This record gives sequence, structure tokens and C-alpha cells, in this order.
Amino acid sequence: MSGGYAALVKAIAIQFDIAWENKPANFATVRRLLGLATPEEDSLVVLPEMFATGFSMNTAAIAETAGGETEQFLAATAKEFGVCLVAGAAMRGRDGHVRNKALVFSPEGGLLAFYAKMRPFTPGGEHEHFTAGERPVVFRWGECSVAPFICYDLRFPELFREVAASHRPELFVVIANFPAKRIAHWRILLQARAIENQAYVVGVNRIGHDPFNDHNGQSLIVDSLGEVLADAGEGEGFIRAEVDLPNLRKYRGGLPFLDDQEPLRTG
Repeated sequence: MSGGYAALVKAIAIQFDIAWENKPANFATVRRLLGLATPEEDSLVVLPEMFATGFSMNTAAIAETAGGETEQFLAATAKEFGVCLVAGAAMRGRDGHVRNKALVFSPEGGLLAFYAKMRPFTPGGEHEHFTAGERPVVFRWGECSVAPFICYDLRFPELFREVAASHRPELFVVIANFPAKRIAHWRILLQARAIENQAYVVGVNRIGHDPFNDHNGQSLIVDSLGEVLADAGEGEGFIRAEVDLPNLRKYRGGLPFLDDQEPLRTG
């Protein structure tokens, strides 16, 4: 962190109606909402899955290679506002395969980390257009360890447990285009992932309509006890909360549940 490591990490989640396959319009919306949010320097700001296009399978039109317009926008915006910025995009790798990624940019505008969605949404045909990621990712933001995941990943607790066993993230970030018809699951699953991994969770969803689903937001910031610290409701806007690292570490030390994890035995 440019201003020195802080024990309280400021987290901001931004939800909005993603204009379908219209990157300039979505870039403008993000800049406007970030301006309204006036984030403190070194805040962690999170945008939804595939924030620049919506959850489109039209990879020929929307996928970008490294250094493309979406990465350029995120780098410039992170630097302009002095924040760590997490956002989703369809990215084409050097192998030619497209992956649904979470990109993390530092306040200096550098690519800090990236994660490829490990569980493509097969009921929606995502697996036919996007290649699955191979492993979880953890990055450091100041004193905090952060693990990003994407939408459908949320239904697979083993992914979260895998990274909890190896890296003990203190914050999970879940970016999504989670449909309104299953939004009750979204809320419960975010709280469950927080409780079972003794970690904060920031879940960022979109609002509005795409050609296939309605979305009603309800982005949440949840603490390690499963308590909702902030709820964005169903409208455009942003929420914020603090990740209290000393309090979290004290809680983990008093109830070291994560130390009792054992690998599953088969056969």
C-alpha cells in the first residue's frame, strides 16, 4: 500500500446495470460511480464479473488479449483513484483460449494478480466458450491476503477450502452476474463461505437485464461470523466496509477451526 500497511482494509463494492457488450458505456459508468464513492487512498474496490460486457458468450467480439482496452481502462482508473481495483473480463491467452478472469490492478496501475474462473457455468453453456482455470490465486493487499473467485465458483466450497488450507486468505472476493431467480442462494452461500473459512467475503453482483436473465444486485460485504456488514440492495450504487484484520486474527486464534482441516480420504 502506498501510504503504509493498515490493519483496517477499506473495501468498496460497486454494482450497476451492465450495458450489453458496450465497453465505453460501462467504463463511463464505473468512473462516475467511483467518483461518487470518493474512495480513500489504497481502498480495495471491486466490480462485477465481466463488468465491461455482461455475461456474454460472444467471445469473438468481447475477448481481449493482454494490454487491451479493458486492462488499459482498469490500470488508468486504479491509478487515477489511488485504489486496488478488482474486476472481471473475458481474456484470450497466448494459447488462444478465452478465460473468464478476475483482474487485479494496483494503485500504480500495474497488474497485481489475475484469476481464471475454475467452474464455468455449464447450465448456461459457458464451458463451450471459456476454458476453465486450473488453480485458486491469492494476492497480498497490504497486510491482508485476498483470494478472488467468480460467480458459479461460489457453489463449490471445496475451491474455497483448498485455498483456505494452503494460504489462509483473510478476505474472499466473489464477482458475479448472479440472476435474480436464484438470489436467495447468493446471499446464503456468501455467508456460508465466510463462516466456514473464518474470513471476510465481498460479493459483488450486477443489476438490470441482459438477453437471458434479470439481475437484482444485493452485493454484500460479510464478516467472518456471517454477519452482513453492508448490503447494496437492488439499485445502482456502492457499499463499503472495513476488514478488521486484528479482530479477525484474534477470532481465528481463539477458535482455530482451520487448523483441524484434514484431506478427504477415498478408497
